[in-house]
Amino acid sequence: MRISVTTEITDMTNNQPVGWIFYDGECALCLRWMRRAKRLLNQRDFNFVALQTASAKERLQLTDATALTEMRLLLGDGRIFGGADAVMEIARHIWWAWPSWLISKIPGVILFCRAFYRLIASNRHCTNPICALANRKKWVDWVPLLLLPLVTVPLRDSLPAWIFMWIFVAALFFGCKWLTWRRAQIKISAAGLFRSLGYLFAWPGMDAKKFLTSKSERKPKTGEWFVALGRFFAGVIFIWLAADTALTTEPIANAWISMVGLTLVLHFGLFHLVALAWQRVGVAAEPLMKSPLSATSLSDFWGARWNTAFNKLVHDLSFRPLARRIGVAWAIMCVFAISGVIHELAISLPARGGFGLPLAYFLLQGAGVLFERSNFGRRLGLGNGARGWFFMLIITAAPAYWLFHPPFVRNVILPMLKTIGAT
Repeated sequence: MRISVTTEITDMTNNQPVGWIFYDGECALCLRWMRRAKRLLNQRDFNFVALQTASAKERLQLTDATALTEMRLLLGDGRIFGGADAVMEIARHIWWAWPSWLISKIPGVILFCRAFYRLIASNRHCTNPICALANRKKWVDWVPLLLLPLVTVPLRDSLPAWIFMWIFVAALFFGCKWLTWRRAQIKISAAGLFRSLGYLFAWPGMDAKKFLTSKSERKPKTGEWFVALGRFFAGVIFIWLAADTALTTEPIANAWISMVGLTLVLHFGLFHLVALAWQRVGVAAEPLMKSPLSATSLSDFWGARWNTAFNKLVHDLSFRPLARRIGVAWAIMCVFAISGVIHELAISLPARGGFGLPLAYFLLQGAGVLFERSNFGRRLGLGNGARGWFFMLIITAAPAYWLFHPPFVRNVILPMLKTIGAT
């Protein structure tokens, strides 16, 4: 059933807005998206026009054959954006979506955005709940996770190590986001499109199905916002003090202070604020860090409190299938080994040194988890209480220099601090 073209066309000559958004007026998905976003974008001086109208084709110089290939955005200054580029430009004008636009400026990310947009555009008339996604070959879902990091490797010789590190980590991150989104097999509907874009570009978690389908009536308390903001600004102050050598002139000490600051800014600050923002609009998005220093066992620390996004990812993709084949104990060691390899790529590869130390760190964590779960570990009381807390703290903190080893500090963190201090 075809839906008639809307006749609700704004005068394109009066009351010059920020821009005009041109959409497919015969696409049910596009119409639902337009109606859902209209109020939000009208408040930011964007107007909507159907691509099928004569004024749209004339203004954009489109033919009947090219008009409906993608949405367009025409800005007041005459610039025209299409498809994913248009979506990112619109995101730039929305405070909670602005980080998506910023992330899209990382080399290679916009190519991923365009591929995702083309996938949606090619299936927008589909009525089957999972459409062509159901017939896909699953190995194709892994291609971005393998390809995106490989594309960044040649940049290692032409960029500062710390910039290459962030680009490489971003490539790994978006490869994982794509994989988890595809595996969720969520119907592309009006709500699904909004949440899919949010999941891919404005949420650091990795539980795609929960994010795309969950509903929450919980509204964050004012105190939660202040706590997250406090951690964010505390992290900024730590980084600034380290870059300015205000607390100490010892380079290694400043490097560790800055790494604590980065953790506060990202994991405990920004990511928590993003979780609260999603809760505010009815999505059951939980903070990724769940009071890790309150863990009373090593298992509790890694399994339920520290970076739950990564925990969810490796649990679904690695632990569950491995546990069925080789048993729980070996699956635990394999998962920690995978974590070690990932950190080798994210830390040792940019640093050009320290290879093997991050892997050793995570193998030690795996061995620690198995030890506390052993009969002897249970008799020692390592799985709970004060003893469990001290055991967790010693095993995670004492060998931390294996994870953030001297080559990483010297070749990545200190040059980054020098750049920050120079600005």
